[in-house]
Amino acid sequence: EEHLVESGGGLLQPGRSLTLTCLASGFDFSRAPMYWVRQAPGEGLEWISRIGNIIKITYAESVKGRFTISRDNAKNTVYLQLSNLKTEDTAMYYCARDREGRVRGQGTQVTVSS
Repeated sequence: EEHLVESGGGLLQPGRSLTLTCLASGFDFSRAPMYWVRQAPGEGLEWISRIGNIIKITYAESVKGRFTISRDNAKNTVYLQLSNLKTEDTAMYYCARDREGRVRGQGTQVTVSS
């Protein structure tokens, strides 16, 4: 059974940084592209980043230049570094197996507030 477990969320002030972690199990992680998606209060899921199994990386325009995705195949882990956080980054963040977030973990909450 596939499992994705996110951690690292928190409450931060605008401009601060944070790293989210997603531990994966139950599938061949090293061969799988991985995604981060988020859901702001009252909104639908928003794709924010993808990292391929051979490190092709893409970002949504809303986070490009501020967020950095990476992976460690030896640890079955994918990371998302969030920097220069804005209030509009407040959301539940999920790692996922697909761009739409249909297969995702339980999420970790990031709240950006002054």
